[in-house]
Amino acid sequence: MENSSVHNRYTGLSKLTLFLALSRTPHGLLDMAAPAFGALLWLGAFPSMYITILGLITVFAGYTAVYALNDIIDYRVDKEKVNLAGGMRPAGNDLDAAIVRHPMAQGLLSYRAGLFWAIGWSTIAVIGAYLLNPICVLIFIAGCALETVYCLMLRISPFRTIVSGGVKTTGVIAAVYAVDPAPSLNYVICLFLLFFFWEIGGQNIPNDWADIEEDCRLKTQTVPVCYGANAASLATFFMLILALLAQIPLIYFSKTGFDPLLVITAVAVGGYLFLPRALQLYRTKAHAHAMSLFNRASYYPLAMLSVVLVKVII
Repeated sequence: MENSSVHNRYTGLSKLTLFLALSRTPHGLLDMAAPAFGALLWLGAFPSMYITILGLITVFAGYTAVYALNDIIDYRVDKEKVNLAGGMRPAGNDLDAAIVRHPMAQGLLSYRAGLFWAIGWSTIAVIGAYLLNPICVLIFIAGCALETVYCLMLRISPFRTIVSGGVKTTGVIAAVYAVDPAPSLNYVICLFLLFFFWEIGGQNIPNDWADIEEDCRLKTQTVPVCYGANAASLATFFMLILALLAQIPLIYFSKTGFDPLLVITAVAVGGYLFLPRALQLYRTKAHAHAMSLFNRASYYPLAMLSVVLVKVII
């Protein structure tokens, strides 16, 4: 039973922050730059105002719903973490916990409220996706299904990280189909690979690294737990190199056109964001450097969107 005195501390706007924490909104807002980047790079120009506004609403709803879905499915495991450690581990500089870490598991937000929150935003996402392009609805449903599989594999296999890579690609792929019903398959494949490798190397493995003590006690299956720090850091570095390389054919197949300066800028910005941190992690194997890599890599979609915006505007 949830503590009523705890709930009494959260009313009005402060209550809203718990819902935003459930959906990891600070991180979600950064992730929203990925669909914008994918669509803008493909078109080489801005879509209509109607598609832009509807797309932004739909993307926000989709990311808000899927991030909340993660905590809904992992609710029991997160409760175990709280009970095992006598409380949730400190957020530190974890971008995912910028507001409150797992508010439902901590008893700050009811499971029913969290479920209604996710259903409400999912409904908005589905309506928006349908208006943009019905195929976007299927992609959103696929993303929710993959997120469910990812969570359920927590104690089954460390290869859940591959599923995580698939989840993060759905939003950006849907955005391309929202602005063009028949994009280049080559472009879509390259876009998929870029964000697939970035998610695994820059997000999933480093974030799991931060939870390694809890995961060991709970006997969960993650790459750092199952394969150790050396293999995990090598996998991280390798995946990020592949992400940088995927940018080259991605730009080539886009309608923006192959511009050597654009390629050099994109690779340089991406490399600056996460390669030094990935090398630092490999050398030290320190949790702090894993979290630093995660936070820095989280800004990659926004950085790439900024690069493309400059190209399109100029």
